[in-house]
Amino acid sequence: MATQNNVLALHSTVAKHSTLAMDIDIARTLGFDALEINSGKLEAYLQAGYTESELQALLNDVPVTGIGYLRDIERQGDERDDLFKEARRLFELANLVGAKGVQVLTGPINVQAVIDFQATGKSLHYSGLLGLDQAEQYARTASNLAELADVARQYGLLLYLEALSWTPLNTLDHQLQLIERTGRSNVKMVIDYWHCFTSGVTPADVARLDKDVIYGVHICDSLAFEGGIPNEEVLRDVPTGSGVLDLVEWTAAVKATGYAGWWSCELFCKKQQQQNSYAVAQQLKTLLTGLVG
Repeated sequence: MATQNNVLALHSTVAKHSTLAMDIDIARTLGFDALEINSGKLEAYLQAGYTESELQALLNDVPVTGIGYLRDIERQGDERDDLFKEARRLFELANLVGAKGVQVLTGPINVQAVIDFQATGKSLHYSGLLGLDQAEQYARTASNLAELADVARQYGLLLYLEALSWTPLNTLDHQLQLIERTGRSNVKMVIDYWHCFTSGVTPADVARLDKDVIYGVHICDSLAFEGGIPNEEVLRDVPTGSGVLDLVEWTAAVKATGYAGWWSCELFCKKQQQQNSYAVAQQLKTLLTGLVG
């Protein structure tokens, strides 16, 4: 897969409620080049009583672009210990299934914490670095990310950063700053159209990126966003291609960088996730093929 350009990967969210075996069959049947896997499906397979070697065998001839995800990478104190414990487990899984990358997310992942914090200055939910000045947010997040990257390197992995658009460090510039401060060659980013759009990033901003900083692309859509704190569960509940994003323009912006890696079809549309997953995946494959070529 390393030599193949414009790899089309089936994302675990497309058939959200299906098993890993079904995801593999959908990808094979419809001719996807690879899988991007939510680690929950890998864990569910093992928890059912299958061995790690059986998991390896299941995915033996299936290219895996990456697995996700490690949340709230800025965690401090006891929570930081949990972060590194979760990281090692994800790295082991990624290594097991032959994935090259692991997705890492800025936090807090729970948007309610951000909503609460804006209203009252506190939240009962994990709040991460909310309320600290940006210099401190950068310093603590980059410090964790650098250490995570060093551990990931022991497993032969890279980390691909996705800044959630409701979190403090949410724009492309924030991510580039974090990657630069981290100073590790195995940290890159994923371009997610929805997170870009709802954090105020434009296709023109994307087109100016160095292609070498991009590890993957999430092609996705959005309902209209009027500003404020973006709620993913509401705004992403739309079939890809039926929302407000100009997918042709966003894809052209990525391609303008010279990027020709993997593209994945992340899906948050609840109706589609209850439909025939083969039919939905086929629609997305057709869409991806048309956009990416």
